[in-house]
Amino acid sequence: MNQNASIIERPLKTLPGIPMILFLLLVTFLLLPALFGVGLRLLVVPLGIVTLFCWFGLFMVQPNQGSVVQLFGRYIGTVRAQGLRWANPFFSKRPVSLRIRNFESNKLKVNDLGGSPIEIAAIVVWQVVDTAEAVFAVDDYENFVHVQSEAALRQSATSYPYDLHDDHTVSLRSHTQEIADHLRKEIQDRLTSAGVQVLEARIAHLAYAPEIAQAMLQRQQAGAIIAARSKIVEGAVTMVHMALEQLAEKGMVNLDEERKAQMVSNLLVVLCGERGTQPIVNTGSIY
Repeated sequence: MNQNASIIERPLKTLPGIPMILFLLLVTFLLLPALFGVGLRLLVVPLGIVTLFCWFGLFMVQPNQGSVVQLFGRYIGTVRAQGLRWANPFFSKRPVSLRIRNFESNKLKVNDLGGSPIEIAAIVVWQVVDTAEAVFAVDDYENFVHVQSEAALRQSATSYPYDLHDDHTVSLRSHTQEIADHLRKEIQDRLTSAGVQVLEARIAHLAYAPEIAQAMLQRQQAGAIIAARSKIVEGAVTMVHMALEQLAEKGMVNLDEERKAQMVSNLLVVLCGERGTQPIVNTGSIY
C-alpha cells in the first residue's frame, strides 16, 4: 500500500533561482579575497567547495511542464512552478511535459460486430495530469498511450456494426458522437493508471476492407434504391387515395369497383414508373 501511495504526485517547494544566484555570487566574491589569507584558507576552501556544489542545484522549469524530483531513487515530489528554481544539488530532476498532445493511430484492420472486415483509425488528444504516475507507474508513458489507445480502438470497433441496419442500432458510420464518447471512455479506463487524461478521441478513418469494399458498396446502393422506392410507393398511394376521394366528393364521375381498380393501376404505373408514360387518348366511351 505504501508503495502504491508513493507514486501519487505531490508538490515540492523549491527556492526561486534568481535570488539564489545573487546569493551564491555574493558568497563567491566574499570567499575569493579570503583565499589569500593563510590563516583563513583552511576554512575558506571547504566553504568554496560547498558554494561551488550549490551552483548545481539550479534548474529550469518550462511553462506547462513539471519536474519530477528524486533523491537516490526515492520520489521526493514534483515541481510545477515555472522559471529558474533551486533545490538540493543531490536531487535528480526529470522534466515531464504537461502540454496537450495528440496523435493519429495506425489504420487498423478489424472485424465489426457483424464480422465484416473494416479499416479504422482514430485521433486521440491527451495530457499528463499526474507526473509521478506517468514516470513510475509505467515504463514509457508515451508508448503506453499509443498502444493502449489502439487496443481500445480495436475493442470499440468490434462492439458496433459498420453501418446502420435498423433505427435502434448504433453504428460506427452513423452515430459519430456516441462512438467518440465510447472510445474516449475506453481509452481513459486504460490510461488512468498512467496519470494521463484523455480529452478527446474521434474516428479519423473508417472504411470497409478492400476485399469487400465493392460488394458492400453494391449493398449500400441496393438499400438506398429500396428506401427510395418505398418513399415513392408511399407517396403514390397517398396521391391515388386523394384523387379518388376528391372525384367522389365532387361527383364528377361515378366509377364502379372495376373502373376504380383500373384507374388505381394506371395511376400507380404513372407515378411509380422509372420512365415517362405515353398517354393513350380515348375518344369513345370508357365502357
